[in-house]
Amino acid sequence: MRIPYVNIKKQYKSEKRKILKIIDQTLESGNWVGGSEIEKFEKKISKICNTKYCISLNSGTDALTLALHLLGVRKGDEVITPPNSFIASTSVIVHLGARPVFVDVKKNQNIDETKIEDKITERTKAIMPVHLTGRMCAMDKIISISEKYKIPVVEDCAQSILSKYKGKMSGSWGDVGCFSAHPLKNLNAMGDAGYLTTNNRNLYNKIKNLRTHGMDESRDNIKNFGYVSRMDNLQAAILNFRLRSLDKIINIRRENVNLYLDNLNLNKVYFPLELKEEFNTYHTFVIQVDDRDRLKKYLKKNGVDTAIHYPVPIHLQKASKYLNYTKGDFPETEKQSKEILTLPINQFLKKKEIIYISKLVNNFYS
Repeated sequence: MRIPYVNIKKQYKSEKRKILKIIDQTLESGNWVGGSEIEKFEKKISKICNTKYCISLNSGTDALTLALHLLGVRKGDEVITPPNSFIASTSVIVHLGARPVFVDVKKNQNIDETKIEDKITERTKAIMPVHLTGRMCAMDKIISISEKYKIPVVEDCAQSILSKYKGKMSGSWGDVGCFSAHPLKNLNAMGDAGYLTTNNRNLYNKIKNLRTHGMDESRDNIKNFGYVSRMDNLQAAILNFRLRSLDKIINIRRENVNLYLDNLNLNKVYFPLELKEEFNTYHTFVIQVDDRDRLKKYLKKNGVDTAIHYPVPIHLQKASKYLNYTKGDFPETEKQSKEILTLPINQFLKKKEIIYISKLVNNFYS
């Protein structure tokens, strides 16, 4: 038995007939850059996230960049964020000339909101919580801090489409919500894609203009020096199709988590259980264990692919050396980086495969 960590091939195979028809129809329309599929997608997402606006972009990274830029982040400013995210969260801060100010995380891998205030200075221009693994941060407390200090919040929602906290959707809490539709995400395009949600009309209009060279209605009238940051009409068409099954996919992933929890020895495996105020969408299923690297090799030997999100915290990456962080600065993040292991959670897993993986993990520790 070989169990892949993700199964994009199987996803394509299950959709192939319909996807090829959608691709053919979209290409035949002649609208390859811009078009009706873009508008449909943006309306659907804004309705799902319960926000006034959605702007489709070419990546979640560009969504973060444009959001921070238009909220006033400039050279010498500071942005508060956790050090255990995918590198893009910090990269966008650095590319704007600002300094990432890291805050350690809680046992559930999300930013520790109780430590944010201590990091606020006169240079703090934004707070960027990351909803890691499909579990949202404690946004009510973060928004209270935001309002107290009048600092905008940019939600990194790359892994959390349809996640909720206290009944409110990911991407609807902060000033801006930034999503990725990378092929590994629960709602995935066939290549890079992303989108942004907001209730701020001014931000919406500015980003909509900047994403396409700063052009307005006419190609001859340039309002701003912009970027090439738009989503292709083809990717939007694929996402519109996949939106139809997103609820089902997330329900399956949630069922898979429950099956794991019924079969894993939770005395040997730590997993932060879903709280009553949470609705987690499980972009990843990350356990925390002793002897992680040897367990990973053992699972691989027995046909199970796994991953680590992420083995080296951002503050300890070579690229971060100039920030002068050192080992021990963020003890919980550093501890977790040695214990976290991502097990397969995709919607194509069979029940017997999850039971098999669970038995392997239990056997390893027995």
